[in-house]
Amino acid sequence: MTAATHSYERIDLRTSPEIKELIVRAASTSGVSVSAFLLGAAQERAMRVLAESESLTLTPRDWDAFVTALDDTDKPRPRLSTAMQRHRDWRTRRESR
Repeated sequence: MTAATHSYERIDLRTSPEIKELIVRAASTSGVSVSAFLLGAAQERAMRVLAESESLTLTPRDWDAFVTALDDTDKPRPRLSTAMQRHRDWRTRRESR
């Protein structure tokens, strides 16, 4: 049986002495290493940034408009149908070459 191997990446940072001392004090107060403190803080912030950029918040009025637009998908859309047919024709011609 082989031992599991873990791969780790390295991140190097440069900072001012004041910020370093602040981080060292905060890590010490938290009872963790500077690396663990920085990784934890960076991970929390990264998750927050991505959650904000990957979610959408709508007002009640905008939500109603959104739901109405979704409900209206069954009505005929002649221009869309024409565009889809042109695309199908184009693909058929391209594939028959």
